[in-house]
Amino acid sequence: MATEFGLLLPHFGQYASAENILEGSKRAEELGFDSVWARDHLIFHPHGMEGTNNTFYDPFIVLAAVGGATSKIKLGTGSLIPHRHPLLLASMMNGLLNLVGDRCEWGFGLGNFQHEFDALGMGEWERKELVPEQLEIIRKLWSEPSISFEGKFYKFEDCGLSPSPPSPQRIWYAGGTPASCRRALKYCEGWMPGRITLPTYKKRVEKMRASAEEQGRPRVLEGCIPITSIDQTREAALEPVNVEGLLANGNKQKFWVKPESGTFSEPEDLEGSFMFGTPDDIVREAKKFMEVGIDQLVFDLRFRYDTWFDGIELLGKEVLPKLR
Repeated sequence: MATEFGLLLPHFGQYASAENILEGSKRAEELGFDSVWARDHLIFHPHGMEGTNNTFYDPFIVLAAVGGATSKIKLGTGSLIPHRHPLLLASMMNGLLNLVGDRCEWGFGLGNFQHEFDALGMGEWERKELVPEQLEIIRKLWSEPSISFEGKFYKFEDCGLSPSPPSPQRIWYAGGTPASCRRALKYCEGWMPGRITLPTYKKRVEKMRASAEEQGRPRVLEGCIPITSIDQTREAALEPVNVEGLLANGNKQKFWVKPESGTFSEPEDLEGSFMFGTPDDIVREAKKFMEVGIDQLVFDLRFRYDTWFDGIELLGKEVLPKLR
């Protein structure tokens, strides 16, 4: 498939609003973006680099509203975390698919915030085992009129859901670690890390493709969601960004390929996980992923949500045409 391009919606933080979400999605559709994406949290505690405002709109509510305001742009979850019962989750997924049209992209991940699972009494649950069990249940519900199930976490009898998805659904596995790649290959049709440096991305993709070939199966789809800041100059693009926070976060990553210096100390060291600059700069950085063969590139404008519509216009008019 040709590379598709999406936007992470401003449904969290200081600038989350119905106008930004809905009008931004409609404008993105007009400008030819392929998709819009929403994060998932139960109790949103912002990362240190993204401020302290804990405003958060649930991804299913957001994508249902966006689906009603648009007609063709795809609706993605980047990514759902496993705090919902799989019967409830499958019902919500089926409902969204049938109400807004068959245009959803499903991302699943383990979730990074322990407090969300503690609050639900799930703090001791082993999430790396929980996600595969949930996916197994959801896929059975999608393919059979009624199922019974007994696993480590869930047990129920004679449960079926209607309506079913209109077509077979593909699922992306989120995360940037080597283990996430193994799980993507084992359980899913795609791999979708969030921000990840380009050297790390290349290393993961090379390993995944080799593993797929060894197993005699097609490679999984590949994507990523780099933090992006676009403006008329590189200096203006950097000004609103918490660069120190990004660098500190990068230095905490155990599985990223380090720069030659051994430490992330300059914005350029974050190549791939952070795109910034003029439209031509963003084109150049996006093409580096495209040369690797990326299938899904989602721009994360979280540091520019105060000028969200300007970002959509610059990306849509001055970046996308040069990437098609």
